[in-house]
Amino acid sequence: MGIQDIVEGKRQWRAHLARVKALPPDYQIVYKEMQRYFFKVGPVGLHDGTLLSGIVDFFEQGAADGKGVLELIGDDVAAFSDGLIKDSRTYAEIYQESIGGTA
Repeated sequence: MGIQDIVEGKRQWRAHLARVKALPPDYQIVYKEMQRYFFKVGPVGLHDGTLLSGIVDFFEQGAADGKGVLELIGDDVAAFSDGLIKDSRTYAEIYQESIGGTA
């Protein structure tokens, strides 16, 4: 990974955060909670950016349609988040496998 890759990654992340900040306040709160959860759980596909940007796309469309965030995802944010990554491996599972445990 060269300097250009790092600079480009930062530029993309800042653009992503600007999109999040443009969401209505209730959407921002839910997004930040989901993001915190995903960073903690560590689904392997998180680094490619499609999961988080897909959530922002979904939220932007919901906000444009005039829906509240809980109308889109339901009352249980954790269950919705788990549903998004249910088929994804996590770094915790990979670590368990590497030390001889089962995931």
